[in-house]
Amino acid sequence: MIFAVKDLRAMGFIAPEQALKHVETLPEGHVWLSVAAATDDPDLAILQLRRLHEAAPELIQTLGSPHERPAQRLIAVLGGSRWWGDYLIANPQRAHDVWTQPPSAREVLLTAVGANTNAHVPIAKQGKTSDDMRVAYRKVLLDIVADDLTSNDPVQHMPIVGQRMATLADAALEASLALARRDIDPDGRIPFAIIAMGKTGAQELNYISDVDVLYLVGSEKNTTNENKALNSSKTSQPVNYDATVQPDHDKHDVIEIATRLAAMTAQGCSGAGNEPPLWTVDPNLRPEGRQGALVRTLDSYRQYWDKWAQSWEFQALMKARPCAGDYELGERFINLAASYVWNVASREKFVDDVRAMRTRVEENILRHMAGRELKLGPGGLRDVEFTVQLLQLVHGRTDETLRVRETHEAITALAHGGYISRLDATELKRCYSYLRVIEHRAQLTRMRRTHTVPSREDELRALSRSLGLPHTQEFTRELERVRARVRSLHENIFYRPIVAAIARLSPDEAALDRDAAKDRLSAIGYRDTEGALAHISALTRGTSRRATIQRHLLPVFISWLAAGADPDMGLLHFRTLSEHIGDSHWYLAFLRDSGVAASRLCSLLPNSRWVADALCVLPEAVQMLDDDTLLLPRTRQQLDTEIQAVLTRHENPEKAITRIRSVRNREVTRAALADALDTIEAHRSSIADACDALIAGALAVAEREEKQAKGVLHARVALVAMGRYGGAESSYASDADILAVHKSCSGATEEQATSCAVSLIQRVRSYLGQTGVGYPVNVDLDLRPEGRSGVMSRTVDSYREYYQRWACVWERQALLRARPLAGNPDLLQEFFEVINPIRYHMVPSQQDVRDIRLLKARMENERLPRGIEPSRHVKLGPGGLSDVEWMVQLAQMRYAHECPAVRLTSTIPALNALRDEGIIDPEHAQIMCEAWSLASRIRAGNVLATGRMSGVKLDVLPHGVKELVPLARLLGWGAGQEKMLEEQWLRASRRCRDVMDSVFWV
Repeated sequence: MIFAVKDLRAMGFIAPEQALKHVETLPEGHVWLSVAAATDDPDLAILQLRRLHEAAPELIQTLGSPHERPAQRLIAVLGGSRWWGDYLIANPQRAHDVWTQPPSAREVLLTAVGANTNAHVPIAKQGKTSDDMRVAYRKVLLDIVADDLTSNDPVQHMPIVGQRMATLADAALEASLALARRDIDPDGRIPFAIIAMGKTGAQELNYISDVDVLYLVGSEKNTTNENKALNSSKTSQPVNYDATVQPDHDKHDVIEIATRLAAMTAQGCSGAGNEPPLWTVDPNLRPEGRQGALVRTLDSYRQYWDKWAQSWEFQALMKARPCAGDYELGERFINLAASYVWNVASREKFVDDVRAMRTRVEENILRHMAGRELKLGPGGLRDVEFTVQLLQLVHGRTDETLRVRETHEAITALAHGGYISRLDATELKRCYSYLRVIEHRAQLTRMRRTHTVPSREDELRALSRSLGLPHTQEFTRELERVRARVRSLHENIFYRPIVAAIARLSPDEAALDRDAAKDRLSAIGYRDTEGALAHISALTRGTSRRATIQRHLLPVFISWLAAGADPDMGLLHFRTLSEHIGDSHWYLAFLRDSGVAASRLCSLLPNSRWVADALCVLPEAVQMLDDDTLLLPRTRQQLDTEIQAVLTRHENPEKAITRIRSVRNREVTRAALADALDTIEAHRSSIADACDALIAGALAVAEREEKQAKGVLHARVALVAMGRYGGAESSYASDADILAVHKSCSGATEEQATSCAVSLIQRVRSYLGQTGVGYPVNVDLDLRPEGRSGVMSRTVDSYREYYQRWACVWERQALLRARPLAGNPDLLQEFFEVINPIRYHMVPSQQDVRDIRLLKARMENERLPRGIEPSRHVKLGPGGLSDVEWMVQLAQMRYAHECPAVRLTSTIPALNALRDEGIIDPEHAQIMCEAWSLASRIRAGNVLATGRMSGVKLDVLPHGVKELVPLARLLGWGAGQEKMLEEQWLRASRRCRDVMDSVFWV
């Protein structure tokens, strides 16, 4: 096949003219172009192939077809790395190593230095040097490179590269140690082990990286006969294994010899020679760093770890692995280190220290390099590694499956154990491999140690192509996406509060050991420890993923629940909620992964029965706990839009009402969560807004159903909110007090219109009073003219006549709370044009004032429940809600005709307006506001704490500790401060009653 210039450009060549000239000199000519087009840098591949052909013309002839394996591997290496191309061109015979699979790395390198691969202590032959070892090293490395550059998926292949590189580094250290032993300890009497650390220890080594090590020496022993047996296996001379040889060296001499072995081993890999060094052997992770002894005994390591080691040193030891020398001695080191590593998380402020260290690493990056830094920068490799290692250290104290070195394996273990989600684990592994491949390919080009994205355009282009992205812009976008995702996962997992909370537990506490758990439950405030253990057992029983995650969460949840008013109730609520939600995949994973939801849930369940019940009805509301913005109330406009969409989608009235009620239930639950988390607010208009939207939607459904049933609608109906509901002061157990007004449609008689209006009202009451989704709403029409004896709905003219002729002064007073609720806007406007003059311009006479005072006195005497201490009744008792509201309403009736600013339906805004107008003394207004607010909060708190929706106790400040404690917690009082709540109410109500006496009764 003959290619033109335009063809080569389409294939990825930058200088197609030069490429065409180069292939003219090659056997098979243009065929090489199609093969080179599959490499990272086609131009470089063709150039290097021509140079190799010029250096060894016969070599290309022996490859066979360019499409066969030897040629493809060779061209991939030439196009993937300029350094390796130059290496092969310098000695073309090395090219055979590209397609010839070598034996194991250990065998190749030990054989290269003349050591017996089966010897317990390999010793190099005389005449062999580190150059022989380095040549053998690059022979094996070349095979690794060729496999990598020809892999179909370099990202998936990445872990194999890291493992093979670490194995090759192990072999290099073993071979270099064999050379050192030959000159220093030819009999192998000094037990000496090299411990791989960092990426070498984790078997995820880069192409070019420092090899982190620790050196360990044991007591001198007799290994002469053993080594003679292994190194002279071809002889028939018997070996006396019982012979003993007394140590020739004292401890000081042994350490000195071991130090020389360590230095010469490092020299063999990193020192000068005819062959270039392999990499730097870095022993600086040793105790005391560069200032510390190069070689230590096990006892010396133990003493250092006991007295001086810092947390990060144990974190580094997670990766420790015997890699060369005496493996038995190395395993003893690992076993000793493990007892420290897997208990370091119990140190005080361990998690804070790890997080601070990650921050310091990030702060040391030069600003202009941060965007290109793959290892240390935000969203880089260290984000993944620190995240994974922190979870391993915290949870690995009790879960031995997490005690693994390699990052991929650790992520898999964390996902399998339920510590992170399987989706997050998949993303972490993929992103980590992607970043590591970029790091590998950046190093491979010139075989230089680097952790930054190339800045040269040709190198960046080759890197993009190696990942299957033909354009650098695509690569840049993908890298930004990967780094952003890594950063997001790092921040979500690394900074989870639950991680630090688990770290503060002892291993027995974290493992939920039954005996330890029972003692701990009793100590932290659980009264029924057997019951609590039964709940824990039920939640953690089995091998399901749900039970696994519960076992991780419960040790911390137990402590968080204990901080509430009733830990036993909290744990029961948590079990009930968990069992109600069942095996839903999102719930426990959400609690585990969220930054604040779990701790917030545990602060709610011991304090609020209402919240616990509401979450069982609406489990997805748990997700609101994760974000403060989700706890903000929806506006009335948003609710109306949502309900209108429901009405459009659902013609069936039952389905429509169910959906509409679920909207109200969600919003009331949202308000309750916000209240219970951040102390209860005295006035939450969002509850009234949700009820408004519900009633408006129910009226629309009723009108639609009435029209379908009768064929025609005989009346238009409008609803008016009254009482505390009218003042938008509804609480969790409040009724919806309303008035109904109607107007006949054209052609309908007054009797037909009234019948239609009553039918609509009854439908609305039926819809909202049914049990079902959430709590029912009691629509109360008792404030209508003539009370329960009166007709449910009237016309505007009927209301005008009644209020002008027969209404009592208290009915005019009740109209002060009236506000438009739902229904025909024109009809509402007509209604308020009628009542506004009545409620604002009919100034009460002296008799009216006496009647109001008399009615207030009768309410206090007759409506207070028997057996209830008046001073503790926050609604009708002295200084309660009723006192404040009647003082405000009497002042409004007296002055609204001349002060439009006080024409407000809500108590506190009206009180503030009366104060601003000079009608109520500012000090009195402050006292009234404090009493009204605290009373409203106590009423709401009683509902949330007890879960009751009715009963006289909802208006009473409880005496009993069982009910007073959760109420106090919900109102912001800490443990042991319940009496302060009582004192605050009694003081506030007493001061408010003093104002009442000086203002209302005068």
